[in-house]
Amino acid sequence: MTDGTRRTRKRLTSALGLGLVAALALSACAAPESSSNGTANSSSLMLAADNGSPTFTRNFNPFVIEKRNMSLIINEPLMVVNALDGKSTNFLQSDFTQPDAKTIVSTVREGVKWSDGEDFTADDVVFTYTMLKDFPALDTTGIWSRVESVTAEGQDVTFTLKAEDSSAPIIVLAVPIVPEHVWADQADPVTFTNENPVGTGPYVLGDFNANQYKMEKNETYWQADKVAAEELVLPAANSQLDVVNNGYDWAYAFMSDVENTWVAADEGNQYWFPAGGTVGIAPNLTKAPYNDVNFRRGMSLALERGIIAENASEGTVGAAGQQGLLLPTQEEWLTDAIPDEGMVTQDTGAAEAAFAEAGYTKQGDKLVDAQGNQATMTITTPNGWTDWLRAVQEIQKQYTAIGIDVKVNQPQPAAYFKAVQDGDFDVAMTSFGGNGSVYQGYYNLLSSDFNRPLGETAPSNYQRYSNPEVDALLTEFRTTVDEARQKEIAGKLQEVMYNDVPIVSVYYAGLWGLFSDKSFTGWPSAENPYMTPTPYAASALVILTTIKKADG
Repeated sequence: MTDGTRRTRKRLTSALGLGLVAALALSACAAPESSSNGTANSSSLMLAADNGSPTFTRNFNPFVIEKRNMSLIINEPLMVVNALDGKSTNFLQSDFTQPDAKTIVSTVREGVKWSDGEDFTADDVVFTYTMLKDFPALDTTGIWSRVESVTAEGQDVTFTLKAEDSSAPIIVLAVPIVPEHVWADQADPVTFTNENPVGTGPYVLGDFNANQYKMEKNETYWQADKVAAEELVLPAANSQLDVVNNGYDWAYAFMSDVENTWVAADEGNQYWFPAGGTVGIAPNLTKAPYNDVNFRRGMSLALERGIIAENASEGTVGAAGQQGLLLPTQEEWLTDAIPDEGMVTQDTGAAEAAFAEAGYTKQGDKLVDAQGNQATMTITTPNGWTDWLRAVQEIQKQYTAIGIDVKVNQPQPAAYFKAVQDGDFDVAMTSFGGNGSVYQGYYNLLSSDFNRPLGETAPSNYQRYSNPEVDALLTEFRTTVDEARQKEIAGKLQEVMYNDVPIVSVYYAGLWGLFSDKSFTGWPSAENPYMTPTPYAASALVILTTIKKADG
């Protein structure tokens, strides 16, 4: 029995943080192998949903940053949440309840089988969550900072929380589930590459090589009748030229002049670029001068965000405020305690005054410290993410104008992820929020729960911000069910963002969905926003079980 029900709860809003995957890398390498794509009514679906660095490594561990992205459709979660509206779709659960604020009960599906023929059971769910507890490096969303215990009785899995937490289901129930009979044999699941993955999802791994891999339809999938594409084809190279010329059905990529490139390239090509989060520059707060709030205020005041947004997105998104909210979606949460709804106007004089408070003054065209040394900065951004690179180049120009010597570091995406999570950067381009949940956006960005020493992997809060008062606010935000008090707390967190500048918000992130309806129809759109257009995450499960073969 299939279940496509989307249930909205008053406070069950999406917690799918965009984090570091706000845009999929467009790296260049060998051209994809030929396939049957690019012709009407093909049974294959070519998608830009994974990228080599520059070629693929065979790693289908769904919990590590080095994973192949299709591991997240091989290993389904209990539910998937739409980051645009907070509605959920059940997958490995038939339903869930929260009988009280400290308890979640998930009823897992009956009749589901792993792709190797073994039965899926509630014990697999308990095993997966217990593994995340035993190996914290796998717990990238901080499940065990919330959960006290996980137990199963029959088809019901009960999550007992450490505290009253009305926001917990959207995070707790989103973990990819793995088979106990495979993973229990792994001495170190952190380094397990899972080269022959076993899952419950709609596809199983097919042919794999360094330049391309394929996913074949899982004929025993519990809702196989809803899976239209018989095969997924995933090239390692997904440059703009590749996407335009090679017959892709679905791509996630910023596309320059999208109407005259992608749309004009083939009949049936369309796009949808909804706003989905905030792109910012994260200063490494463990390093000087970024550990000085006055220097960070100078960084914020020096930027003309509108120009950066225009250069980055060709006008498809706008400048973001320094309050940490996605506007206008979350405008009801705005506080009156900060001016101009948190928007920061570029002000060279105010920026120089803030830098002076941090010990940096202008000498000629240079911003120097008391010893006459020029302020330097290296901004790290993923290689091939063209919209972010355009933003960085404009930021570099603006900071250079105020006297900072700025360099740009462009590691391949996998190396970028590692550097940012390990704290090996000065300033890093990143993204946050845009998940439908005001609480979750601030929690991921500011909570000390994610703080790690340099060299250790931080699952979030990459800038390594720590403030006991903020932690206390977040705890109260999570436990209170008083909406008026929630908004008061959100207002205080906006003041922290505005005054303490733990990250410099720059512009709103677009979700770059490119589609062709030549072979498949029913893609998400502004008229039917049933899911974010992101093919590299669990959101793809909803789309791949919604689209239909084109008629004719």
